[in-house]
Amino acid sequence: MNGKLRSRPAIGTGKILTASIVATAAIISVILPALSHPADSNSDSALLDGFRHVEVASVSDAMEKVGGQKVYLSHRMRPIFTSKFAGWALTVKLKREENQDPHALDGMLAAIDQGAPNSVYVMAIEDGANIAGMGGLMGTAMQARNFSGAVIDGGVRDTAYLQKIGFPVFALGVVPSTSVGHYRFAGANIPITCDGISVNSGDIVAADSDGVVIVPKAKAAEILATAEEMDFKEHSMYGYIEKLRSIEEAVKKFGRL
Repeated sequence: MNGKLRSRPAIGTGKILTASIVATAAIISVILPALSHPADSNSDSALLDGFRHVEVASVSDAMEKVGGQKVYLSHRMRPIFTSKFAGWALTVKLKREENQDPHALDGMLAAIDQGAPNSVYVMAIEDGANIAGMGGLMGTAMQARNFSGAVIDGGVRDTAYLQKIGFPVFALGVVPSTSVGHYRFAGANIPITCDGISVNSGDIVAADSDGVVIVPKAKAAEILATAEEMDFKEHSMYGYIEKLRSIEEAVKKFGRL
């Protein structure tokens, strides 16, 4: 019996070695794709950092110049306090439906709990101008998950608490109502229309005191570069205008208005 045990280690070792090679290959197959695009993560981070510093008005101008598109939300979309942020769109849609279903909005909550850092919660509420799409509880959850902010095509409530915790929200207005019992979750990370503008999951949402713009990720780098150039020219013009006391001369020199 001892002889038999001694006669088989080479086979066992071979199986172990083979299994080890297969396992290693499997691990490498998982790791390599992540390592093969290290610049992607850095690029995404750099994009967001750029949009967090450039003015939204310049981004809007750049979108129109580069793509001939007007992708800013209307004057109705206002912040509950002065704020500036940029992040990746996490889209959520609610449809109007009177119901007694305690689970009608479960998908909305799940979308928040599954959201990644730097997300911007973008919600479209059917006929929702007088319905609060979010309040303090949802805002607390978003902040705990390091969301950048929220944009609600509808109302918002619990604004005193949202201001207290410093979570930025843009909405059509402030209302005390609830969506519970009146709406049903209709999808997350799907194409939606927010205040008349198409928004896709993963688009860049940038907001500041001038309003909100939506930038398709595929064009984000080009839009950012153009917006930064516009920002630089405009900021350079301030001192020039003050010195010459002439906006006409500044426009001639910098070609920017």
